[in-house]
Amino acid sequence: MAKILRFLYIAAWCVLPGSVMAQIGEHRSDFSVGVSAGYSMNKMDFQPSIKQAYKGSPTFGFSMRYVCEKYFSTICAVQIEANYTSLGWKEVIEDGTLNTYSRSLNYVQVPLLMQMGWGREHRGVKFLFEAGPQIGLYLGGTEKRGGSEWDTSHRPNNVTHQYGKDPDNVFDYGITAGLGLELSTGIGHFLLEGRYYYGLGDVFDNSKKGFFGRSANQTIVAKLTYLFDLTKTKGL
Repeated sequence: MAKILRFLYIAAWCVLPGSVMAQIGEHRSDFSVGVSAGYSMNKMDFQPSIKQAYKGSPTFGFSMRYVCEKYFSTICAVQIEANYTSLGWKEVIEDGTLNTYSRSLNYVQVPLLMQMGWGREHRGVKFLFEAGPQIGLYLGGTEKRGGSEWDTSHRPNNVTHQYGKDPDNVFDYGITAGLGLELSTGIGHFLLEGRYYYGLGDVFDNSKKGFFGRSANQTIVAKLTYLFDLTKTKGL
């Protein structure tokens, strides 16, 4: 319950600045839609810990953005997306065996971002900052075991409960934030973004009956988005 309240508090904090600006800024009404593609690198924050390398995977999806206000030099917008990505983890096993292990956890993720930009509003480049809450729905996954004969008897801290275990929670939630550049042209907007996602929800049961006190996604994402305008503010 405490994690959910913390999540809602941060989400409200992310959206609040845009609401305040909307009372005193110059109105805008630019609505854009488009597609995105990129690459994600994920680790799991496990307690007890499991040594890992980043697990990489392509990501792609759809985006919608509404530019609502210009406050002095700050261009304010709200962006919502629906993205498919494969998260999970890749273990670094150093117990004398030649075992290898990786786990894919496939999600549809929906971030709701408060976006602020500085620079050219039309026909030029602007710098972007964005942050907001993100939810995800688990769709399924796979695990890969490799190397020599599978032997878990010498794993550090005897942490082996993750093997062959399906996620206990199909919903994921957390906070995402990032920086980017946007090039606006006569044929649309091209956004190059880098983001970090901090998962607040756990994949596995974190109650007293569970084996992990924490098992949350931590993701670095680089993506390219193309948006084209459906409506634009008149007179600009």
